Amino acid sequence: MTGQALKAGGVVFTELAPLIDGVVPDCVGPQVAESGRGRTLTWSVGTGRFVVEIDNDPLTLRISLQGMAGDSVDSIGLRIGRAANVVRYLRNGYTSWDGSYFVELDNARGIIAADPTAVVGHAMTALVSEAGETAVLGFLRHDRFQSRFRFAFAEGPLSIDVETLIDASVRGDRIEAEPLVLLSGVDVEETLRDWARRVAQASPLRPRIRERRIAGWCSWYNLYASISEPIILEHLTAAAQFRARYQVPFDVFQIDDGFTPEMGDWLEVKPQFPRGMQPLLADIRAKGFMPGLWIAPFMVGNRSRLYAEHPDWVVTDRTSGKPIAPMTFYGEFRWHKRSEEYYVLDITHPAAEAYVRKVFRTWARDWGCGYFKTDFMYFGSEYGPRQARWHVEGLSRIEIWMRMARLIRAEIGDALWLGCGGPIWAGIGLMDAVRIGRDIGVSWEGHYSAESLLRDQASRNFGNGIFWQADPDCILLRERFHHLTDEQVKSLALFAGLAGGVLMTSDRLDEISDERGRLFADLACESRPQVCDFPQLGRVPLRHRIGTSHTGALKLMSEGDPVLLQRVRKPDGTVLTALLNTGSTPTDREIDGVRVSLPPYATRVLERR
Repeated sequence: MTGQALKAGGVVFTELAPLIDGVVPDCVGPQVAESGRGRTLTWSVGTGRFVVEIDNDPLTLRISLQGMAGDSVDSIGLRIGRAANVVRYLRNGYTSWDGSYFVELDNARGIIAADPTAVVGHAMTALVSEAGETAVLGFLRHDRFQSRFRFAFAEGPLSIDVETLIDASVRGDRIEAEPLVLLSGVDVEETLRDWARRVAQASPLRPRIRERRIAGWCSWYNLYASISEPIILEHLTAAAQFRARYQVPFDVFQIDDGFTPEMGDWLEVKPQFPRGMQPLLADIRAKGFMPGLWIAPFMVGNRSRLYAEHPDWVVTDRTSGKPIAPMTFYGEFRWHKRSEEYYVLDITHPAAEAYVRKVFRTWARDWGCGYFKTDFMYFGSEYGPRQARWHVEGLSRIEIWMRMARLIRAEIGDALWLGCGGPIWAGIGLMDAVRIGRDIGVSWEGHYSAESLLRDQASRNFGNGIFWQADPDCILLRERFHHLTDEQVKSLALFAGLAGGVLMTSDRLDEISDERGRLFADLACESRPQVCDFPQLGRVPLRHRIGTSHTGALKLMSEGDPVLLQRVRKPDGTVLTALLNTGSTPTDREIDGVRVSLPPYATRVLERR
């Protein structure tokens, strides 16, 4: 490793250049200065200097722009003009829902331009070399700025732009990017865990890691928004009977979206809940459950009372002056509400902040909510200051997001908090659990399905037990009203249960079969978080084709080995190896010296001590 070159996990990084606002500026250099702990690369940029300090063991890059006015800079970073010997890279999405998957360079090269999302990642990437080794390049902090990776390889070797989104929030003449660490390993997942441990150590807040798995019931994936007090009480009784029958540690009973009239009107309830929420949550607690509620704190519906009375509490577009609407429903589907548009609550507005504080304080202290599921959290981190006008200027998008996150934790105290639909990594030390994939849906293939759950869970589960508990979404147990076979239902339950994080279902538990009840109970009885490995992660060659997303946009689709391998190490030393055939044709595999036959969509579990 000399001059500008960096090497990790068999990958060689060369042709380094400064990035300011996404482009390489006119510059002179670099000058290279060696020291006992590493080296420093310095470029002259206009009246300033662009500095990359590289420390050894582990390789850590500290990037700064010095001597230039900071309040006009949106991003700084490093262009890696050539990352040699890479076979595939991990594209890690920013939110719970935007996917995390490997891209095979040679097989994607001719079609990658059709899907711009496949060449933009966040937080970190894992690069698998030709020799099968792994290099992980990732940021160490995620609570101050958003980070971004931009990959390019359509017309030549792989290049990577690594950026910190400053959002013009830095004052003074020194701008520092978030530190980067470059790690080597022979195993993809364990190298990612190495990165995760370093991120947890660098976090200003200690991760909230529980000794007990979060397990329970959620209303959404069975009832969706069609809920009322009588229906919730029927399911509560069924959940209590199930817990007593199977003697399972079944703690949470959570009411999802559908009890408030509009997004933003969080202190109002629909007529279907005539007593209000406090008595209903008391009923849940009386049954021995921790009552939970759903909220999307950044969302404001255009038909809400909140917006009608306080239109200045939402974020506006700098060009048009109109409210920014990340989500719209102009057709017949209106989400069981009246709003056509959903705006972003301006948490930097003092009155809006006071309102949100009151909401969470009321829910926690007056209503008795002990489990909070916050959703659509990406609303607060989606827009930079060039587009969005906030009440308080000069904050990065993550500083704004963190205002909401810190507020929530302050008001809910020690209650459990599951974050969903938002930044994966920013809530370390604040959230107890995080959704790491899309909604499960009711089919095996598609965008809201088992297909996306299996992909995202495998590539993000390394953070389970290091950052928070990973939430793979609910397990479907009901016999009807979905498009899954018996084998598919069983395999999904085993997959989610063995992953070792959050374990929830939504079905009415006095209507499921004894076989499925016992399956779920057996999984729930493993009440301590488990270590689950995906040994094939990043090692499987991939084929790519172009499909479409749920919005109709072109989407890079991946195909590899249909057999998914999970390995669980239990506290007593037992090792479970699960083989899931995700395909529609029978196959077999040899594992640990045993030949295993796998019917379509079936899972087989081997146990050894």
